[in-house]
Amino acid sequence: MCEALNNSYEILEEIGRGKFGTVFRCYNPINNQFYAIKIINKHLLTDSTDRMCLENESTFLAYLSPHPNILQISDVFEDTDSLSIVTELCQPNFTLFDRISDHPLSEPEASSMMKNLLEAVSHCHKLGIAHRDIKPENLLFDSWGNLKVCDFGSAEWFGDERSMNGIVGTPYYVAPEVLLGREYNEKVDVWSSGVIMYIMLGGIPPFFGDTASQIFESVVRGNLRFPTKIFRNVSSSAKDLMRKMICRDPSRRISAEQALRHPWILSGGMNDDLT
Repeated sequence: MCEALNNSYEILEEIGRGKFGTVFRCYNPINNQFYAIKIINKHLLTDSTDRMCLENESTFLAYLSPHPNILQISDVFEDTDSLSIVTELCQPNFTLFDRISDHPLSEPEASSMMKNLLEAVSHCHKLGIAHRDIKPENLLFDSWGNLKVCDFGSAEWFGDERSMNGIVGTPYYVAPEVLLGREYNEKVDVWSSGVIMYIMLGGIPPFFGDTASQIFESVVRGNLRFPTKIFRNVSSSAKDLMRKMICRDPSRRISAEQALRHPWILSGGMNDDLT
């Protein structure tokens, strides 16, 4: 652990652990504030892709900060053995996945969270960055309950209308054009966000299977349905937004900015028209 880090922060208890490093709560005595610090063992990074992902994390967080719905980075320390990233402290071991795993959300609850998510995604896209791995596990909450997008290891620049390629993402949430090996644009994040909205309101993913390959096949088919038994009490406005976000044709899929202007978001999910 580098000397500059030890001179600036007091490392406290462990609050999380990942493939390459450990997350601790830490304290800055100068400003009397608590933070989270991810300490990565660089000797475990034997793969060039893993090294690039960890470099992306700090680079993109710094470029996108500050934004109220993106994890705020405070410091980065590096020496020959480790890379340490200091960020704002969020609720430990609690993500959107934990929030929605037990039961679906009400439309007002879901609308509020989707607005936060789309604000973050729109901010990224305006700055020419696609996250490419939007999923509930990458959505944290601060102590006030504000949603925070994190984990930009798979993010990519797409500025000047450049397309992207490469299969990245997570089975339930990845867009079909990614799986088909085509070039794609930032709207892959809109698809993933739409899938999250579907799970928020229905409690199940729109595309599923017993194995990753079966899930991928279901995603590529893109046959979006709203089973009556599950979506009976979900408004037609919410379903309309999901259809526009989880649209198999990227050219017809709405942008994050357009989604923010949809009536369901603007009304706070208070539509009474249920179908």
